[in-house]
Formats: sequence, C-alpha cells, structure tokens
Amino acid sequence: MTSGYPVPGRARTPQHRQESTNLADILERVLDKGIVIAGDVRVNLLDIELLTIKIRLLVASVDKAREMGIDWWEHDPTLSSGQRDLTVENRALRERIGELESSRNGSSRDSERGDDG
Repeated sequence: MTSGYPVPGRARTPQHRQESTNLADILERVLDKGIVIAGDVRVNLLDIELLTIKIRLLVASVDKAREMGIDWWEHDPTLSSGQRDLTVENRALRERIGELESSRNGSSRDSERGDDG
C-alpha cells in the first residue's frame, strides 16, 4: 500500500523533465528543418468576395533561412542596427551633392562672366 509518501529505494523521475526535453528536441528539429504554415481567410457576402487575407508563416533558424535565400531582416533599415548609420550617411551625401551642385553652378557663372567681358 502506498499512502502518497515516497517509497524508499524507488527512484522517481519527474515527468516535466522528460516533457521539456521532448519540447526542446521538437523545437530544435523545427528550427533546423523549418516549417511553413499557409492559410487564406476569405470574407464573402452573397457569393461576392469582399476580403481576402493570405497568411504565410515560416518558422526556421536564421541559418536555415539564409540557406533558403531569405535574409530580408538584414536589409530592412527598421530592423537592423545600421539604420542610424544609413540615415547619417544619407544626410552627409545629400549635403555633399548640394555643395557640388552649388560649386558647379558658381564656376559656370564665373566662366560665363569671363566670356562676356
């Protein structure tokens, strides 16, 4: 008879440890192989399609995504840490273009003045 107390000599293996190992294995496999979930949501009224939403979800590791040719997060300025650098570089380039255009316009005016008189 057991009364709910641990029985000496019997090793108890906690169930949660085995379940977390299985979950970790499943997650590792999914990230390694990748999984795609696709679905469409359509709203019809009297056989007239009012709205269609296409849902595509890819779950994979970063390395697996790169192998598949998916790397949009590296080039999206809102997601990459280089956004600030690009903004500063863009501003500096615009200023430099403005300086070059103004100096070009000034030198062409000087040459026109020299030809006239």
